[in-house]
Amino acid sequence: MIASSVPGLRREIAGVSVAELAERYGTPLYVYDAEMIRRRCRDLAAWDTVRFAQKACSNLAVLDVVRREGVLVDAVSTGEIHRALAAGYTPHAAHTPGADGLPPAHPIVYTADIFDRASLDAVVKHGIHVNCGSADMIEQLAERMPGASITLRVNPGFGHGHSQKTNTGGEGSKHGIWHEEIPDVLRRAEWAGLQVSGLHMHIGSGTDLAHLAEVAEALERVAIEVGRSLTMVSAGGGLPVPYKPGEVHADLSGYFTLWDATRKRLEDRFGHRIRLEIEPGRYLTAESGFVITEVRAVKKQGTRKYLLVDAGFNTLARPVLYGSYHPMSICPQGDDAAQGLEEVAVGGPLCESGDIFTQTDGGFVATRPLPAAGAGDLLVIEIAGAYGFVMASNYNSKPLPAEVLVDDGKHRLVRARQTPEDLVRGECV
Repeated sequence: MIASSVPGLRREIAGVSVAELAERYGTPLYVYDAEMIRRRCRDLAAWDTVRFAQKACSNLAVLDVVRREGVLVDAVSTGEIHRALAAGYTPHAAHTPGADGLPPAHPIVYTADIFDRASLDAVVKHGIHVNCGSADMIEQLAERMPGASITLRVNPGFGHGHSQKTNTGGEGSKHGIWHEEIPDVLRRAEWAGLQVSGLHMHIGSGTDLAHLAEVAEALERVAIEVGRSLTMVSAGGGLPVPYKPGEVHADLSGYFTLWDATRKRLEDRFGHRIRLEIEPGRYLTAESGFVITEVRAVKKQGTRKYLLVDAGFNTLARPVLYGSYHPMSICPQGDDAAQGLEEVAVGGPLCESGDIFTQTDGGFVATRPLPAAGAGDLLVIEIAGAYGFVMASNYNSKPLPAEVLVDDGKHRLVRARQTPEDLVRGECV
């Protein structure tokens, strides 16, 4: 929530002064509210397993917060496996069912459409469970880990997302094993000596309840094809987060009820318990994150007014990639704040016309109503805790920003800002 009675003004993040954070750690700066992350983890307590898609926000301090909430983790690369281990996750599940009779959950699952050579080595070294997104992964794993159990990621033939670039189902998506290929893939797994113990589906980010319900129906059909070897089904992710005014969270209770009914029908058919997982990414961290950036110039281009800040799409790429909307607010230098709002476009420092935070899908520059601001004031980009820092780059040789975690009114640096020396480390003439 904006910590001010004046629309478009924000002076605090989780009880800590925005100005103090900027002065202490510099700008641009990522800030995460630990309590918001905990709240979102607890929203999903009805599920047997909540598995964080760490690609959304993989800072070790964030992984530690979700781990302490009992949330397990998904890894999509060798680096994410390393991050999960560094954050305190163990690679192996218990071998016996829990007190609830459910099959054990894997602390880390590797999910991808391929094994690069390094990731296959890491999976084998640590004995990590694999969620296979292509049939070729089956033979490659069997050569190195004979007798392993696997999960299949299935493309149900349809998808949905807030952008075509986040649609992960249907013919336009590279992700998952095509649903019509499942019988052949099951034969390949049997020949390779691997057991299919889990199913996973994910059709895209920002999907609504109607589309999410289609996933449950499709997965149930595939589960019946797989048969009694199944002990886990995953609903994937895609839970929407409200970025724009008027948007709302998904009906979590309704979604769980739908999936729980699916799980119970499969348990009745197979005669044993089935673990029900959900794999959120943005839902757990998006609302916790903020980018604090300093206004460095104000200029008019014809009739349009621009605020130019020291963050660019090298800091937060979602607007340039997807035309994504992020709420914004102003933290003025002094106690006096301008009255009323004015329409402004917000841009960054990069040598690119696309370096605009207020743009729509297709790259069209838009404006946003914000309190009047001048050079030296701070602008806060909100709901930036998912696919924010993790997609940042060194474009224009800009150092990566620092990251700070705020918890119980205290703040601490959880990633140091890159230096110019860091930029050229490893290079040579």
